[in-house]
Amino acid sequence: MTKFVYLFKEGNQTMKNLLGGKGANLAEMSKIGMPVPQGFTVTTEACNDYYARGKKIAPEIIEQIEKALAATEKLEGKKFGDANDPFLVSVRSGARASMPGMMDTILNLGLNDESVKGLAKLTGNTRFAYDSYRRFIQMFSDVVMEIDKEKYEELLAEMKERKGAEFDTDLGDQDLVDLVGEFKALYLKLKGEEFPQDPKEQLIEAITAVFRSWDNPRANTYRRLNHIPYEWGTAVNVQAMVFGNMGDTSGTGVAFTRNPSDGTKVLYGEYLFNAQGEDVVAGIRTPKPISELQKDNEGIYNQFVEISNKLEAHYRDMQDLEFTIQKGKLYILQTRNGKRTAQAALKIAIDLVKEGVLTEKEALLKVEPSQLDSLLHPQFNPASLGKAKLIATGLNASPGAATGRVAFSADRAKELKEMDGLPVILVRQETSPEDIEGMIVASGILTSRGGMTSHAAVVARGMGRCCVAGAGSVRVSEAKKIFEVNGETYKEGDWISLDGSTGKIYGEKVETMDATVSGDFETLMSWADKFASLEVRTNADNPRDAKVAFDFGAKGIGLCRTEHMFFEADRISSVREMIVAKNEEERKAALAKLLPMQREDFIGLYKEMQGFPVTIRYLDPPLHEFLPTEADDIKALAKDMGITEKELNATINDLHETNPMLGHRGVRLSVTYPEIAEMQTRAVIEAAIEVNKSGMSVKPEIMIPLVGELKELKYIKDVVVKTANQIIKDAKVDLKYSVGTMIEVPRAALLADEIAQEAEFFSFGTNDLTQMTFGFSRDDAGKFLKDYYDKKIFVNDPFAHVDQKGVGKLMKMASELGKQTRPDIKLGICGEHGGDPLSIEFCHAIGLTYVSCSPFRVPIARLAAAHANIKNPR
Repeated sequence: MTKFVYLFKEGNQTMKNLLGGKGANLAEMSKIGMPVPQGFTVTTEACNDYYARGKKIAPEIIEQIEKALAATEKLEGKKFGDANDPFLVSVRSGARASMPGMMDTILNLGLNDESVKGLAKLTGNTRFAYDSYRRFIQMFSDVVMEIDKEKYEELLAEMKERKGAEFDTDLGDQDLVDLVGEFKALYLKLKGEEFPQDPKEQLIEAITAVFRSWDNPRANTYRRLNHIPYEWGTAVNVQAMVFGNMGDTSGTGVAFTRNPSDGTKVLYGEYLFNAQGEDVVAGIRTPKPISELQKDNEGIYNQFVEISNKLEAHYRDMQDLEFTIQKGKLYILQTRNGKRTAQAALKIAIDLVKEGVLTEKEALLKVEPSQLDSLLHPQFNPASLGKAKLIATGLNASPGAATGRVAFSADRAKELKEMDGLPVILVRQETSPEDIEGMIVASGILTSRGGMTSHAAVVARGMGRCCVAGAGSVRVSEAKKIFEVNGETYKEGDWISLDGSTGKIYGEKVETMDATVSGDFETLMSWADKFASLEVRTNADNPRDAKVAFDFGAKGIGLCRTEHMFFEADRISSVREMIVAKNEEERKAALAKLLPMQREDFIGLYKEMQGFPVTIRYLDPPLHEFLPTEADDIKALAKDMGITEKELNATINDLHETNPMLGHRGVRLSVTYPEIAEMQTRAVIEAAIEVNKSGMSVKPEIMIPLVGELKELKYIKDVVVKTANQIIKDAKVDLKYSVGTMIEVPRAALLADEIAQEAEFFSFGTNDLTQMTFGFSRDDAGKFLKDYYDKKIFVNDPFAHVDQKGVGKLMKMASELGKQTRPDIKLGICGEHGGDPLSIEFCHAIGLTYVSCSPFRVPIARLAAAHANIKNPR
């Protein structure tokens, strides 16, 4: 029979896939002698079995849970459900990849109306017993029975108001006894039945609820964001409760072995006395910094420092620890590799190499490529910042700069962002896991409550979002959609700015400037280049973008989209003149006006790339995209062109296509109008000759788009070669160039061996290749893809990550066929996937030569290329 349940002492850290990250680490800590409350893990396979059975836990799994519970009772010397000395447990999720706050936890499970009395008598602490019971009722109701927890929070708030209590801890024994009664009455009213009293029933219901939470909306959203497969499932950890709310000699906290914001090697965290874990992260009470624990209890502090150092050394990475102190005794509830900002990730990785803990290769794998994104985008302009109105200061929970319009809910943040694309700042009293979609679209997050380890802070750091937390002077009214500070009111839609590095909040829009990268960043990038196999180029259509990419380490341009040059204001009229031309002579006259402009464009690109290869894609979109659609614009253009509106409308109608994605575009335009290819070839070659006079050695790469047939490529290549060779001959120079194609039509992939007879390189245009392979439009797919995610048909957006089974199969086939015909063929990718770490790993695996991506994703691609080669050397 399959083993679905493991005691902590039966596992180890290598069993993460089966026990989840939390379960594997609890097992490992037990193995190395850490003070861990004992328990057991229900495996990820049990979760998958639960879903396979139509959301039911199999009888044999329940039997294994009961046996593990009995074994844990022996270890702890207590009996589950005992009315006089109750054994209580926590039930927590634990996927193999860390998903902080995305799934559900239940504490104090096992309490009922009788055992709460026994707990009060045993401990001599009625307040503690009933405080634990009211927490359990609320958590169980929320997680298992799906009752809105705010209904219980309202009862708690009313009780505090009646008693004049500022904090929960100010309520007395009888207050909590009465509050439990109110909680139970609310449960009865909402569910039509008494709160469950059988501890074993509570346990199975709680485990079921954790399995169910694997499929909740916030978990699904988080998984898509972090590329975590649905099929992995979550484990469930059932662990003996230890209590931080037993009075002033008890407490709870969260700490990191290094600062997760800047990476400095200092113990960093927060704790509260007389509290349970959720109190620290929820922001209801303001926690103390971990350094003050040394004053409050030096012995516990020293023990915690020793344990922290041991765990960091054991796991060879910064650790995030949860701990509880029960009547002066320290327990470690969890350890995991800590979430950290990009700046911290770089410093920690490099410091661990300096300390001799990691090799350069190992350090590279400690930094996720996508983390670098937050380093590469604009920061506040110091001049603008100096004039900005400072309205408040909170905790610098996650660094970076953000400016945007205020939104007071996740849904409203999404709506505002989708409305016009302008940035949004999510403002909340404190965030919760339900806010994840709003946090994704927000440029920054501001909370009035919570500390450095609050939900907002931890999730923001993991996502690379700027966050200011615990800004107590900011009074947020989510119901009224306003916040007040220093007598001023800010409403939804108002602009504010956050500096997550200082915690400062500004009451206006603050200008930003481009980020600069050096120091640790340069060190890590040099290591990445040392171990990468794939080259990284950029997609750039102008010298400005080319310079940004070059400064970020791009080794050439993999895609220059020449049509983007045609849309410039000083040349669109010449393009339109070419389109409305009645014959070849008129078209050539219009193209002659474009020639010097294109030539200067290419000179600029060549210079910025300083001799690295530049791949220039010839005109791709259908011609109607260059023409106006509004009546007034048509009238004005007709006048400028010296033709009648009737003639222009006739041209527009002639160019109209039912499905332009599959229409008269790409190579097909040049087949019809070879003079376009002639002009572009002249510009490419003449620009190269000009630049090479200054000592460079440019070798242009000419890319023909949308090829699906060898003969059409040969037809255009003959035009290119004839034109180029004549220019080179006339200039009496030696210039090398190559002609290749973009593989974006499935037929081209299937016949790549034939096409390689003429193509000297392939570049996969995965935007169109994905559209044509799936048969749906990238522009319209958003209307239905959400249904595909919700129904588990797709795990990820195929336009964000290469579809390896379908599109990837075509890419692999084309690469292999191309090499059969031309062993030295260059193979690249220039679609949006070229900057996606998952897609880059696939491109490495199938043997591509380079990837090309947008300028700001170049460092991400460089690190991803190193990761790919370290994991799978070639």
